[in-house]
Amino acid sequence: MIKKFYDTYILKHPLKVLALVLIGVCFLGFNATKLEIDASSETLLLDNDKDLQFSREVTKRYYTPDYLIVTYKPNNDLLSDESLNTLKKLTNELKTIENVSSVTSLLNVPLLQSPVQELRKLVDGVRTIENTDIDKNLVKKEFLESELYKNSLVSSDFTTTAIVLNLKDDKKYFELLEKRNSLLSKKRENSASKEDLIQLEKVSIEFKRYRDLQREENHKNIKKAREIIEKYENDGKLFLGGVEMIANDVIGFVKNDLFIYGNTLIFLLIIILWVIFRQFIWILLPLIICTMSVISTAGTLGLFGWEVTVISSNFIALQLIITISIVLHLIVRYRELSLKYKNANQYKLVLNTILSKFNPSFFAIITTIAGFGSLVLSGIQPVKNLGWMMSAGIAISLLISFLVFPAILILTNRINRDLNKKHQSTYMILASNLVEKQGLLIIIVSVLIVAFSLTGTMKLKVENSFINYFKKSTEIYKGMEIIDNKLGGTTPLDIIIKFDAKKEEKSKKQVVADDGFSDFEAEFAESANDEKYWFTKDKMDVITRVHNYLEKNPNIGKVSSLATLLKTGKLLNKGKELDGFTLALLYKELPEEYKDIILSPYINIEYNEARISTRIIDSNPELRRDALIKKLNDELPAIIDNSTVEFRLSNLMILYNNMLQSLFDSQIKTIGFVVIILFLMFFILFRSLLIAFIAILANIVPISIIFGIMGWLSIPLDIMTITIAAISIGIGVDDTIHYIHRFHEEFKKDHNYINSMKRSHQSIGYAMVYTSLVVIIGFSILVLSNLVPTIYFGLLTVIVMATILLSALFLLPRLLIIFKPYGIKKSLHV
Repeated sequence: MIKKFYDTYILKHPLKVLALVLIGVCFLGFNATKLEIDASSETLLLDNDKDLQFSREVTKRYYTPDYLIVTYKPNNDLLSDESLNTLKKLTNELKTIENVSSVTSLLNVPLLQSPVQELRKLVDGVRTIENTDIDKNLVKKEFLESELYKNSLVSSDFTTTAIVLNLKDDKKYFELLEKRNSLLSKKRENSASKEDLIQLEKVSIEFKRYRDLQREENHKNIKKAREIIEKYENDGKLFLGGVEMIANDVIGFVKNDLFIYGNTLIFLLIIILWVIFRQFIWILLPLIICTMSVISTAGTLGLFGWEVTVISSNFIALQLIITISIVLHLIVRYRELSLKYKNANQYKLVLNTILSKFNPSFFAIITTIAGFGSLVLSGIQPVKNLGWMMSAGIAISLLISFLVFPAILILTNRINRDLNKKHQSTYMILASNLVEKQGLLIIIVSVLIVAFSLTGTMKLKVENSFINYFKKSTEIYKGMEIIDNKLGGTTPLDIIIKFDAKKEEKSKKQVVADDGFSDFEAEFAESANDEKYWFTKDKMDVITRVHNYLEKNPNIGKVSSLATLLKTGKLLNKGKELDGFTLALLYKELPEEYKDIILSPYINIEYNEARISTRIIDSNPELRRDALIKKLNDELPAIIDNSTVEFRLSNLMILYNNMLQSLFDSQIKTIGFVVIILFLMFFILFRSLLIAFIAILANIVPISIIFGIMGWLSIPLDIMTITIAAISIGIGVDDTIHYIHRFHEEFKKDHNYINSMKRSHQSIGYAMVYTSLVVIIGFSILVLSNLVPTIYFGLLTVIVMATILLSALFLLPRLLIIFKPYGIKKSLHV
């Protein structure tokens, strides 16, 4: 059937075939312009994470604006006239950025202890560096000792300060996001109606359109912020930080990676193809097919709205590598037939090349798709997307390769092989001799690799800091490092304390003596005003105990809560605790700009709860995120010491840890799925349980080395490295299929395993080496990325692919010789 198809449609009408393919590529090429990049924090989160929904609710309940941070380390003393003047000029310029609503800095924060200011005057007017003469010694002392500012606004060595650019609240964005996510949840739960699905499509389109517009605006604003900062580089060291900046830069990194991967790899491919073949046609033809495949895949992604993320930023490299692997097998086979049948015409050579490589190439691609397809079992959406994207891309590569390769070749004259065969055979002769004479050594080395891998796997961990996702030379890393080490940490962790409403209602009706709140309760006993009655001693005690407990943990940097104000207020109140009346008065009368700093982010009277905000020192090498979270959940009930009070941990620390902890489960699922699917495919292809077992074993041994290396070198599992095993199996198994297929063909000739092995090495062995060489060099270019997980992905995949090649050339043939799956005098018909 395949022969008839190529006879009737492809080889007799090559120009029509090429024209149709070109039309399809052009159509998809147009859609490639719609390809989008998503670098939002959601790409690092789990689907259907209950903590994610809670985190979004917390964000809506408390004043927590998005912000950018500029770290400023002046050349002079932080409070010198020169530094303050520079800070003032810089702050005024930063205020002009369009999406900045306000700027918080040393200049405009309340000075409460320089000297100590009475509480009654605090409501009347707040002093700042900008609006009053200051005693620099007192101001410095306040910034270094105040619960409000130490390890947050200024560093402990008083050399660095933070300038916080509070961004305008984008209500429309969050409304669209919430609407889309709500409809998505219905869809995932299979409870969405037809109207819901139609609405989901409309909202998704509207959300993407609005998001893209906002990204363009954010990019312009961040660019402007950097231009402003550059003006003051001679006055000190300045770095820009913040979630918006990181998202903006990551998009730039991904675009840069896509450009570098594509162009660098094409350049390397040209060199490799020339070194291997030394004929122009074998350089031009692969490049044409690779270009068509990449354009078509990018167009398919754009057509279906699949967005490129940090995880899938290497899809062009993967696409090129897989496509060139297919084409190289076809080229090597054509050249092999050309050398063997010197009088055959071009038609017979092309047809036989396609027919002989169609089955192994088809099954090799199916197994590669299975490798990538296993990624859809992950709970992380970008990992799922990579699985879908590459599965579609690989299918496109197979289709284009088997249409364009024969269509172009049939239009040319016969291409004779122009290589010194004897010179090329040297390393294959050496490999086959090792398989024949050093079988025990091969088995021993394989056993040692497995032992190395198993011991390394025991050391494997899912512990990675977000700061370590970036090269140390990037502005993201430099800014995060300063914020992390000098200004109170980076990764946010919230503790939400929920008070019992029934108990509160009861307490409002009682006048409790000798607790400092009797006057407050008596005065407002007849008025059910939540603001006035909310600030009870029980609440304040709980918040303060939790706050103090968190401050003692070495992994936690800055801790901010209502207790921060209570401690500061005690100093301002002549050493006396603040009573409920005073707190209620502050809540009601304090100007909004200062309330937003010291009150609104930490209490929500409507929901009868309080928020304690902390920042984790993400770069601390001793930090164990999951252990820290478990410790807090185990110990906080005793600290709270109140059965009617509940608590819950929230924010990015929890969401990120949930993702990390899911990686083990994802790894087991993906590897298990791939192994089972490959075993079934091997059985279908080779019709032998024994051969299927040999094929799987020859792949599992080299793949296992990745876990040994990661464990022994303390390379953590993360969103990139969990994909390596599945991808490597998917790509590397191609060599196994091609080798066994050729071995079987050679075995038919004389039913001798040693001779079959030697002839297989001298034929398919070259294609395996060529394709593996391309794969290894292709993945090596990933070290050019600014994203450390991508670099690890590239280096580890290079090691694994080299090991898989060695396994296919040594372990696989040795296992075939040992187990003799074809018997002695009969062959297996595939």
